[in-house]
Amino acid sequence: MATKSTIEWTEHTWNPTTGCSKVSPGCKNCYAEGMARRLHAMGAHGYENEFVLSMHENRLAQPLARKRPTTYFVNSMSDLFHENVTDRFLDQVFAIIEGTPQHTYQILTKRAARLPEYFASRSCPQNVWLGVSVEDRKHGLPRIDFLRQVHAPIRFLSIEPLLEDLGRVDLRDIHWVIVGGESGPKARPMREEWVSRVQEQAAAAGAAFFFKQWGGWGADGVKRHKKANGRVFRGRTWDAYPQGGAHP
Repeated sequence: MATKSTIEWTEHTWNPTTGCSKVSPGCKNCYAEGMARRLHAMGAHGYENEFVLSMHENRLAQPLARKRPTTYFVNSMSDLFHENVTDRFLDQVFAIIEGTPQHTYQILTKRAARLPEYFASRSCPQNVWLGVSVEDRKHGLPRIDFLRQVHAPIRFLSIEPLLEDLGRVDLRDIHWVIVGGESGPKARPMREEWVSRVQEQAAAAGAAFFFKQWGGWGADGVKRHKKANGRVFRGRTWDAYPQGGAHP
């Protein structure tokens, strides 16, 4: 079933697909991969294939059972636009989304090149926030241009894990920017000046800024548990959501 999420910027997760494959440095220490292995070992339904991409038609109707307006992060355990997800299955997912206009769906992908291809002959539903992951300059920044080609009501960036100084980021027509550091025992550090560069550009572009977490390394450069490092940046928390968009 769709489950309540501990992710700071959403309410529930909905995973019509599970499993994925690595495409860039941001995937190196994938949380979902480790979780899928644990769920597989526990015999959890839906994880029989561990982290091999799997489409679950039996999960498609889950949002229909929830009448209260809810914000769903689609596929915390996968990438909806993975190359092995068929257009037919994507059409089924988006049919559910269009059929539940009371809900908001946040869809995030690293397969950004597929976005303009898929939506070339389809409209993006008005209750979809469409986003791409950006972890570095080489792999992450080009994804933004693909995202910009889709006429989505809300376009957003998940800059997590932020692995280097991104330099200049073109934030034209981007409504929301999330930044976070990597967590877990193998977390790579994130530096305060990298976050500052992104935050200042978001402010200049009029994009809402959300600071998710420091992760495994604090602003002081000390490695500790992510809860101890917290999510305070420049003396405050940053929890902005895009203007006009419903939020949890």
